[in-house]
Amino acid sequence: MSQQAHIHHPPLQGGELAMGTLALSLAVFMNVLDSSIANVSIPAISGNLGVSPQQGTWVITSFAVANAISVPLTGWLTMQFGQVRLFMTSVLLFVLSSWLCGMAPNIETLIVARIIQGAVAGPMIPLSQSLLLASYPPAKSSMALALWGMTTLVAPIVGPLLGGWISDNYSWPWIFYINVPVGLFTAWATWSIYHKRESVVRKIPVDKIGLALLVIWVGALQLMLDKGKELDWFNSGEIVLLTVIAVVGLVYFIIWENGQDHPVVDLSLFKGRNFASGVLAISVAYGLFFGSLVIMPLWLQTQLGYTATEAGKVMAPVGIFAILLSPVIGKLLPKLDARWVATTAFLGFALVFFLRARFNTEVDTYNLMVPTLIQGAAMSMFFIPLTSIILSGQRPEKIPAASGLSNFVRIMCGGMGASIMTTLWDNRSTLHHARLTESTGYASSQFVLQADNLHRAGIGEQAAYGMIDRTVSVQASTMAATDIFWMAAWMFLGLIFFVWMTRPKRSGAPVDAGGAH
Repeated sequence: MSQQAHIHHPPLQGGELAMGTLALSLAVFMNVLDSSIANVSIPAISGNLGVSPQQGTWVITSFAVANAISVPLTGWLTMQFGQVRLFMTSVLLFVLSSWLCGMAPNIETLIVARIIQGAVAGPMIPLSQSLLLASYPPAKSSMALALWGMTTLVAPIVGPLLGGWISDNYSWPWIFYINVPVGLFTAWATWSIYHKRESVVRKIPVDKIGLALLVIWVGALQLMLDKGKELDWFNSGEIVLLTVIAVVGLVYFIIWENGQDHPVVDLSLFKGRNFASGVLAISVAYGLFFGSLVIMPLWLQTQLGYTATEAGKVMAPVGIFAILLSPVIGKLLPKLDARWVATTAFLGFALVFFLRARFNTEVDTYNLMVPTLIQGAAMSMFFIPLTSIILSGQRPEKIPAASGLSNFVRIMCGGMGASIMTTLWDNRSTLHHARLTESTGYASSQFVLQADNLHRAGIGEQAAYGMIDRTVSVQASTMAATDIFWMAAWMFLGLIFFVWMTRPKRSGAPVDAGGAH
């Protein structure tokens, strides 16, 4: 493995550096955008293809499962094919599968295209990170991480906004077609700059059993998370079976991989305190963040009557401070203790969710926007310090594997956060609805007065009851959402403990080797 370290590519300069940074950032942007852009377009896709919204969610599930399986394989695939070659292949196949998604005549074809898209998208994020780090001198590694982090932060916010706008104004295939020109430009720019900077390729035996176990347990876990809500979780035999497969598969996978000379996933990275604590903190926090990204637009659209575009606009300001502050944090980080920066981020997130926990059905745009703006500032201080802690002290040839594995855990936690939060939201909505309806009926003077007013306005009895029930549902759903925000706020405060489990490293030299010099 050490021979990989023998290739020393000097940092890029001037125009090449700017172009390389742009190309790699665009690849990340396109990739992250695609995992979130479909979320708001599911109603349009399922309506157009004549399937239920439940079946439509397979468009998200299929991408997530394939992506989750391929991300941790990045380190192993890099050794087999080389960083630049693997990255280029991923980008070009991503373009092709995006085009196939747009062309899909039915839901089955779309799901197959999304599986291919998710699988080839896997190595793009970790490799863009290690190629970018190798493009900058070690002293500037925080800046490289800042530029990289900015795109991973902004894309999930732009996704719903762009997806909503495209679905409202054009047709859904365009959410996939927009990847084609971006991807082709990225591929051309990357190849022209990086083709001379290939990493050493080592033909190592394929760990077939490890690979099979990875596919089985990750696939089962993702399917369980995505279908759990629809099938009523553990009341369904299918979900219980998937859970057992995931748990048994994971246990066997860990035992098998630890005994291999050439594992598909290098689990020995978790022996490092910074890696283990950093990954735990960034992943759970990302799960909470991503879960709220799913719930907020859903709540605005289904309960408060916002259109997809309006819901996107409310979420969009989160990108403002993230973009403005990321380069500043990147510049300051070498002089600061990364743990203090991450702690500030978690305090910021906690404040955001405490503010959201006070929302009600009358909430106006201003009160929706304020926490969103603060969240942007917190995000700029979240990714960069934690990534630099996670990669600190890693040998150059380990960077793709460390980046792949940490991104894998983070993405899995994002999926888990979304599943758990939407399920909790449903359950709490039902609970609040039951409690609120206890105080309706003819024993309640308020209910009788409301029903009479509606009758006088010329609304029939059944229609009046329907309107009152709708009001109760909106209240119950809002109370459930604020319950979740309250819980998330306290969890963010708890995560600060794990930040301080890491050893202090001056972030000027975290990724000292710069990825793969």
